[in-house]
Amino acid sequence: MLSKTSISHIFRPIPSVALVLFCSGSFLFSQAQTAQPVQAQPGQVQSGAPVALPDPTRPEIQPSLDVDRDPVLSPDPEDNASVNPAVPSTTDQAGGLQKRQDGVFTLHEDVDEVLLNCTVIDERGQSVTDLSREDFRVWEDGVLQTARSFQHQDLPVSMGILVDNSGSMLDKRVAVNAAALNLLKASNPQDVAFIVNFSERAFLDQGFTSDLAALSRGLSHFDSKGTTALYDAVAASADELSNHAKHPKQVLLIITDGADNASRLNLEEAIHRVQNLGGPVVYSIGLLFGTDKDESQRARNALEMLSQETGGVAYFPRSLDDVDKIAADVARDIRNQYTIGYHSTNTSGITGYRTVRLEAKAANHGKLIVRTRKGYYSKPQQKNVQRARTEQEVKQ
Repeated sequence: MLSKTSISHIFRPIPSVALVLFCSGSFLFSQAQTAQPVQAQPGQVQSGAPVALPDPTRPEIQPSLDVDRDPVLSPDPEDNASVNPAVPSTTDQAGGLQKRQDGVFTLHEDVDEVLLNCTVIDERGQSVTDLSREDFRVWEDGVLQTARSFQHQDLPVSMGILVDNSGSMLDKRVAVNAAALNLLKASNPQDVAFIVNFSERAFLDQGFTSDLAALSRGLSHFDSKGTTALYDAVAASADELSNHAKHPKQVLLIITDGADNASRLNLEEAIHRVQNLGGPVVYSIGLLFGTDKDESQRARNALEMLSQETGGVAYFPRSLDDVDKIAADVARDIRNQYTIGYHSTNTSGITGYRTVRLEAKAANHGKLIVRTRKGYYSKPQQKNVQRARTEQEVKQ
């Protein structure tokens, strides 16, 4: 289920310039109030009107069970209408065809598939980009699975960029802001991203867009002060991806300079939330140089766990001068991933966490290291993490 939270109106002063990244989580945003309110589209934010992230720890409001709704929206608007069981369906009973307004019949079939986005590197840390499906083997809970689908191409992604907006980040924002913008410039032109600045609260300062100018303005909305509620921001951001992402491939990028000291969620709960939503890959950049030793170690452990559990990487630069190169590495990593899909052989119907292990071996390569998520949470009546809808169009 996706979290639903109430919307409140919040004002916040918005100084100009700077940025910080952070990502992963679950949230709905509330539209900031202006003199003449303008209705925004879901996941979008008007320039100069930040949206506050609701508390990800609040109880979920469940939708009515009297009406059947598809949790994954179709590109065909007529397919998204609610269905009342008491009203006969207009779907063709023989073959499941639905007629669209343009005279095209669409055949719908629901297929459960686990999709694993992964990066493969060699012993020197260099990306390996010449593998085939036969070079991969995947296990779920120790049982060998059969890869049904395979892709290796520069797929567009939906990305959340989370920016630590606590007081200690003030003197780092300009460099981080520039690095984040360069990462966006080096990404696939079809990528869409949103910007979150957070301290003790998280604000969606720019909703999903490919407009670099709008994303730059979102990064410049900061007033570094307060504490660091990292885990809450991660959970809220994962929810935003789940609710509004345009592309199925999803990424969260985090930049922070310290340990969480204000979240209501703990680290394990935040990771659980990310995994339960099908899980974006989390990349993190910890600016821990000059930080107290104990706090630095806590922050390092948390960022490494967030990234490793989801198939991403945690980076710890020695100075601000290294951040731009790291951002370029992240952009390159995202654009050179493989996607492996399989149908789970676990038909027990028992829900819960399932471990996943992916290996790659190929001729003319030494030891290969595969980075992907460590597992996923199966759902009731939906055994695998993602439900892919296959559509076949038949002209009338």
